[in-house]
Formats: sequence, C-alpha cells, structure tokens
Amino acid sequence: MLTSNGYVLDERRLGELTAVPDHERTDLPVLRERLQRDGYLLLRGLLDPQVVLEFRRYYFERTGAATDRASYRRVLFEQIVPGLEYATFCALLKGWFEWFLGGEPFLHRRKIIRQIAPGENGIGTATQAHYDLVYLRGGSDQVLSAWIPLGDCPVSRGGLTYLERSHHRVLADEETLKLPAASITADLPALAEQYDANWLVTDYAAGDVVIHTAHTIHAALDNVSDVMRLSTDIRYQRADDPIDARWQNHWHDQDWL
Repeated sequence: MLTSNGYVLDERRLGELTAVPDHERTDLPVLRERLQRDGYLLLRGLLDPQVVLEFRRYYFERTGAATDRASYRRVLFEQIVPGLEYATFCALLKGWFEWFLGGEPFLHRRKIIRQIAPGENGIGTATQAHYDLVYLRGGSDQVLSAWIPLGDCPVSRGGLTYLERSHHRVLADEETLKLPAASITADLPALAEQYDANWLVTDYAAGDVVIHTAHTIHAALDNVSDVMRLSTDIRYQRADDPIDARWQNHWHDQDWL
C-alpha cells in the first residue's frame, strides 16, 4: 500500500516510471523528443553511485552531531547548503546539461536537500502535487529540474512520483490560467481521477537521476521504510535564457519561495 501525505494511492491508478533505454541515452534528438513526450527522463546510473553514497555519508556525519532542531538547521543552512562539498556534487551534472541544452548551462543557486524520516506521514510531510513553474515565474519556462536520490530509494522509502503526461495539460492550461506559487493538492488519488492519469513510481538506486520539465506534475510518497530518505533537487537552464533572480540565493526553509 502506497501513501502520500496519508492518502492511499489507488492501485488502479499506478504505473511504472520508465527508464531511458541504453541505446537512446546518447541520441540527443531522441532524448529531447522523449522529454517532450513524457515530461521526464529517468537516467539510471547517470552519477557514480559511490560518489552519491559518499555525499550521503558526509551529510549524516555533519548532521548527526546535531542534538536538537535548532542545531540541525544551523548545520544544514550554514554549513552543508552553502558548502563546497554540495556545490561540487551538484556541478557533476553540468556537462550533461551543457550537452543536452546545447549551450552554456546555468545552475540555480537555490538547491534543496530533503530528509524524510521513516513513519512521517500526514498533510505536509511529503511533497504535495505541484509543477515547478509556479515557483519560477521570474525566469524561463524551459528550466529543467534534476531530482537525485542520495542513496537507494525503493518505493517504500518515499521517492518521487510523476503524474503521467500531465505536462501536456499543464502547458495548455498555462495559456489561460497561471496558478499561484502553491501546491495543487495533497490528495494524489483525487488528482489522478481529475487528470484521468496514473501516478508513475519506481525503485530508485544511488546514481539514478530524474530530469523533469517545469510543467510536469510530481509529488513524493510517504516513507514507510525503516531508513531515512535523503534527496536533492536542483535546477539547470541555458545561461542565455531569462533567469529568476529570486532563486540566486542559497536555499533556506524560511526564504518563502
């Protein structure tokens, strides 16, 4: 049984998040067409798993010494988020984005790390259904997000789920209705019925990366495992496209974006 924010997902509205086949991964036109069609690219093993696991170890070594919430926040927002280790890790994708975008890539400074403990559920614990453009309207709508599980993330650990081909409807709606900077809903089952679409899920492994468009609706599942779920989401775009200035400061959970 899969849940998100406590809502039980309907098994009839579940599908499989499909990885890019090996023979397509170096075919740029095919890869771009796939992103336009599906709204996401699941790239297995794009990063070295050992590098990912090393960053996970670094994170928990730093935060493990925090004895309370205030100490944890100081370590996260004053050491890890602005630190060299995190910047170096996020820059690992620069070459891929330069190739895919066909120009100089730009990494938004606001990069987010999400830690979800086992058993956390109820409204507000898992990322609710949304698409990224509502938070990035000050720049290009061609910004691409990379969601990176920092360690193995089977479905039970609460990884990201995508609403199948939702970006097509969002793109059409955006022509007349521009939603405000807020989540759509925590009720994933109801949204699947509204869109007549499946929520796509998969087991992620360390090294996997999912690239998705700014119009693709996604959310997170609840962590029903016994292991901490850690992930990061970062955003790249072409440097010569309009850039949202609000995203050029380091992430803080009080930045109101």
